[in-house]
Amino acid sequence: MKPFNLFALVLLLPLLLWMCAEPPKNPEKKDHPNVILILADDQGWGDLSYNGNTNLSTPNIDALAVNGLVFENFYVQPVCSPTRAELLTGRYATRMGIYATSSGGERMNLNETTIAEVFKAAGYITALYGKWHNGTQPPYHPNSRGFDDFYGFCSGHWGNYFSPMLEQNGAIVGGRGFLPNDLFDRGIAFIKSNQNNPFFLAIPVNTPHSPMQVPDEHWNMFRDKELTMKSRREEIEDENFTRAALSMVENIDWNVGRLMEELKESGLEENTIVIYLSDNGPNGYRWNGDMKGIKGSTDEGGVRSPCFVHWPKRIESGRKIHKIAGAIDLLPTLTAMAGIRYPENLNLDGKDLTPIIFDADADWQSRPIFHHWGGRTSLRTQDYRLDHENKLFNMTTDPGQKQDVSKSHPKLTDSLIKIKEHWLSTIIDQNTKSDSRAFTVGHPKSEYTHLPARDAVPHGNIKRSNKYPNDSFLYNWTSTKDSITWDVEVLENGVFEVELYYTCKPENKGVQIKLSLGENEVFHSIDKPHDPPLTGMENDRSPRIESYVKDFIPVKMGTIELRKGKGTLALTAPKITGSEAIDFRLLLLKRL
Repeated sequence: MKPFNLFALVLLLPLLLWMCAEPPKNPEKKDHPNVILILADDQGWGDLSYNGNTNLSTPNIDALAVNGLVFENFYVQPVCSPTRAELLTGRYATRMGIYATSSGGERMNLNETTIAEVFKAAGYITALYGKWHNGTQPPYHPNSRGFDDFYGFCSGHWGNYFSPMLEQNGAIVGGRGFLPNDLFDRGIAFIKSNQNNPFFLAIPVNTPHSPMQVPDEHWNMFRDKELTMKSRREEIEDENFTRAALSMVENIDWNVGRLMEELKESGLEENTIVIYLSDNGPNGYRWNGDMKGIKGSTDEGGVRSPCFVHWPKRIESGRKIHKIAGAIDLLPTLTAMAGIRYPENLNLDGKDLTPIIFDADADWQSRPIFHHWGGRTSLRTQDYRLDHENKLFNMTTDPGQKQDVSKSHPKLTDSLIKIKEHWLSTIIDQNTKSDSRAFTVGHPKSEYTHLPARDAVPHGNIKRSNKYPNDSFLYNWTSTKDSITWDVEVLENGVFEVELYYTCKPENKGVQIKLSLGENEVFHSIDKPHDPPLTGMENDRSPRIESYVKDFIPVKMGTIELRKGKGTLALTAPKITGSEAIDFRLLLLKRL
């Protein structure tokens, strides 16, 4: 018999107490409101008519603000992955191993607890439909992090928005129509099927992130439209790109209207909290309230997001909160609003905002909010912003950050610099070289593992279709010495069916592909040529910077036995019959 491990029991005690605590596993619906979180992708604070932009009309999103609550100074991070991690965990992304938006740097460390896990433990049904962007392979996958149902894509961006290849809980599926419409269709169906269950639903749409694709009915209203409100950098604004972005936002607005109508028809509106926000500043220079900075910047324009909270009869209509708040506050705030508990050992950076949500006169201790990306750090207090160069701006009198007042406020500047330096000393500013996390394969509780070209390393002559990896593929495989590899960790022994997504020119038919890890390997000859053209440009309203895409088809290579442990998983071509092997998009491993 193994000796009793008291130390292990002490470590597990907080988790055991949380699991045993109230509320009950199946809470009554009337006591626990539903939560719907809608997250736009690359939409700026100024991309709404509510915030004064007359270039577009967003009545349905505006209604969430008019009939609910507005956080006037709400902050996220400069780019996608960090913001998503922060709203999921209530902690700064710099504490979680996130340092990039692709190739593994977008993953949250596995010791983090997500808001979905907290709501699920309280008896909620959980779902996420859209863009995940915090890890692909289980246990980084959304199904491993608290979401019962997932439909969408895990990558940072997608190359086609019209009936694209997607996944549903790991299985490859085809999308249905324009992707944001498809995602809201899923959300509406989820609402209909869970009218008697408390639910947590996240819809992180993929727009207005590029490529700039939108249906004709929305684009036609903007194609030749005169833009009366311009960027503060008007001389470099791409008006066609702006028109595309705003038409995509109007499409989101149309979908929000459909979702809110379903809540009303289902009788769920009064028992559902709806939150609307974006993940960073605008993805281009366009009108944004004269703020400095766009996506990627730690200045005000790069990190200020709209945030509307709608909960009829529980939140006073038209409430505006001027106090600063951020994505890190959503987990403690939404759990408090729903009347559920989270583990006490989470070490949250965020605060529960319910005191100021429900009481305009509540005593509130403000704190700085930090923004960090690409080695640049700024912080925002209630009245000031200290930027990455330690310039100080009075955001009350100078919201455009045009006048550095650091010399006239030396004591305040010095104190904020010290606060910033202390915060930096507590985070992990990780990078590719210091990331020792392998790509995980064969999680025992997951059927599928995806290994996309995005996460692969090409060797020899093989090239990537674009410098931005997220929707890229690998091509120019011209030598038997070329290879494609992944550093992996097999989490549990198993036998896996291998499915390869490829294209192959007719003259290269018969090429032999081998997948190997250590001594274990599987071979397959490509007997079906498939050479489709590049696509995407036919739907682009503005030229893209990302890779175009192709129709990659699957072939089952056979099975391979993988043993627990770390190693290098490799694709090679021992036999090339023509001028090259295949173009590669995805490897799908299915546990048998």
